[in-house]
Amino acid sequence: MAEEYIKLIFGLKIKQIRTDKELSLFGLSKLCGLSKSYLNEIEKGKKYPKTDKIIKLAEAFDVSYDQLVSLKLDKNLAPIGEILQSGILDEIPLELFGIQQSDLIDIIANAPSKVNAFISTIIEIAQHYNMSREGFYLASLRSYQEAQNNFFKDLEEKAVQCANSYQLDLTGKVTSNDLEEVLKEEYGYTIISEGIPNHEELDNLRSVFVPASKTLLLSNGVDEAQKTFIYAKELGYQYLNITDRPYTFSWIKYDNFDEVLHNFYASYFAGALIIPRNHLKEHLKGLFSINRFSESDFHKIMKLYNASPESFYQRLTNILPQDFGMQNVFFLRFTHKLGIEKFNLVKELHITHQQQPHANETNEHYCRRWMAIKTLKRAAIEDLEYAFNIQISDYESTDQEYLVFTSATKDPFKKGYYRSIGIGFLISPALEKKIGFVADPKIPKVKVGVTCESCSVIDCDVRVAPPKRLQTKEKNKKTSLLVDEILKQYS
Repeated sequence: MAEEYIKLIFGLKIKQIRTDKELSLFGLSKLCGLSKSYLNEIEKGKKYPKTDKIIKLAEAFDVSYDQLVSLKLDKNLAPIGEILQSGILDEIPLELFGIQQSDLIDIIANAPSKVNAFISTIIEIAQHYNMSREGFYLASLRSYQEAQNNFFKDLEEKAVQCANSYQLDLTGKVTSNDLEEVLKEEYGYTIISEGIPNHEELDNLRSVFVPASKTLLLSNGVDEAQKTFIYAKELGYQYLNITDRPYTFSWIKYDNFDEVLHNFYASYFAGALIIPRNHLKEHLKGLFSINRFSESDFHKIMKLYNASPESFYQRLTNILPQDFGMQNVFFLRFTHKLGIEKFNLVKELHITHQQQPHANETNEHYCRRWMAIKTLKRAAIEDLEYAFNIQISDYESTDQEYLVFTSATKDPFKKGYYRSIGIGFLISPALEKKIGFVADPKIPKVKVGVTCESCSVIDCDVRVAPPKRLQTKEKNKKTSLLVDEILKQYS
């Protein structure tokens, strides 16, 4: 069974890499010199090639030999590996449901990203309690994004086609006026600034779209960057021919998963239009080529675009994994109310693998040494419009370190509220080759945990809760030792 497992995993990895590189079996055959039929047998898990053939495949894919033969799987394939290795397929009476085990493996192998998005969703639901329907939809969407490494080539291409069609600037200079003109002239929109009534219950709304009259109502609190994003998103709905959609931004409720998915498509399209991929890539290359981190250079790039800090950070999660090969990336968005010692993680994304910093649904306290929380607290206490910081987070009890960027801003729609957005990269030899300033000694390195309740850092001066999980574990360990002594005594 172990041999069969190794064949299946190797075959799945070969198929995933080939698909990611948009190669046909014929194309891979031409590159590596192995026959198409032999490659097909490998991908189906029926054959395992000898060393010389694996070397040819590694060279064709431009990856290391060790990466191909390792049984360690990335986020897209990890659930498949867990299912195959657990032997659960042997335990479940699949035949009662008219399913052959070989058929199920074929289904998984033929669409690993889609199947894993489903599996990851089920696992996530099992880990949470009292999940709302919207929560289920959003968890499903996040799994879908992560399965695709949050990059959608067709939406990127559509945004470029749209910009060319309407002669919109693809160097980051798109304005709300440019987009307003397109919406009015091409799609018959009526736009009413300050059109949303001034009620406390409506404070969270940036815009409302009335489909019957194609009227777009705006809040009086939106700034130029927010207005540009709203218009770009509306253009996305129209250009992509999306009709099943939410009509408020931010959303109040989702009636079905299509609304969630289409809202994401329009948002992604808007980001690609406002922050063009090729333009951003060129500027990031310059930033990453230097050996010392320059905050001013980072913000110069951010200010090239008519976009909020959150839109910029979100765009980085599309570009960096795809165009710079930066794997093991996380994105976090926190909210915080001044005077309350609570920080809410309201949005997260993990690319390639589940990273150390992640949401906690058991009311435990997130580590106060996280850059996201430190920057958020500073913005709130000092009443700052904008705050930024960078650090290397060294996770206790692991050998993992992350390079983390975080920006925090006031919430313009809620008095006394602040929000932070951050992106982090697992530090590895590969990342050190891609980002020159990873070893910059001026970037502080801080020992961090995940939650206070699970953290073993002894000298933490910002701890807000005792390490009860570790205390319980230690108590159980002592109990077990005492039970062993009793058993020996009476044996």
